[in-house]
Amino acid sequence: MYILKVKGSAKIPDYIQIRDDDFTLIAYFRTENISTGLQQCKLQEKENEIKKIIDSISFGKIFKLPF
Repeated sequence: MYILKVKGSAKIPDYIQIRDDDFTLIAYFRTENISTGLQQCKLQEKENEIKKIIDSISFGKIFKLPF
């Protein structure tokens, strides 16, 4: 799985994309709603790890999740 952090504009908020190994979109949520977004794609048990990754990566970068 991959995670992508996208910078919004004045009217569009920042958001997160989670994609599978084929780069198919699994989850798409705002950075303010990380917990809700992870519940939708059944990754809530990895929430703390994913939050740390989201805080550490730059906007516009793709990061391969280690799990």
